[in-house]
Amino acid sequence: MRYSLLLNYSEAEGAALPEEAMAEGRAAFDAYAKSLNEAGVLLGADVLQPTAASTTVTLRNGSLQVQDGPFADTKEQLGGVFLIDVPDLDAALAWAEKCPAAQWGTVEIRPVGVYFSDGQWNQA
Repeated sequence: MRYSLLLNYSEAEGAALPEEAMAEGRAAFDAYAKSLNEAGVLLGADVLQPTAASTTVTLRNGSLQVQDGPFADTKEQLGGVFLIDVPDLDAALAWAEKCPAAQWGTVEIRPVGVYFSDGQWNQA
C-alpha cells in the first residue's frame, strides 16, 4: 500500500537553528532516505522550499486568482514528503517513527487513494 509521510514543522524555528544543527539535520534525513531506499520502499521524496516561495492559484466563477505565499498562516508548514510503498499502516508507522522530523514536528501518515503511473490512473 502506498502512503505519503507528510512532514510538518515550524519554519520559523528551523530558520533560527545554527548551521551545525542544520548540517546534523541534513545528515539525518540523508540517512533516513537511504534506509528507505535500501529497504526498497521509497517511491519518492521531496524537501520543499519555504512557504514564502509558494504561489497559490484559485479559480472561482471563471476568475483566476494568483497569490504569493501560502494559502493559510499556520504554526506548522508542510516541509517535505516521502512517498513509500509498504504492506500496511503498521509498517508505515514504523518508518514514520524513524523519520527525523518526528523529533521536532509532526509526521502525518496518509494512505494514497489513487495514483498516476505509466499514463494511467491506478487504485492504490
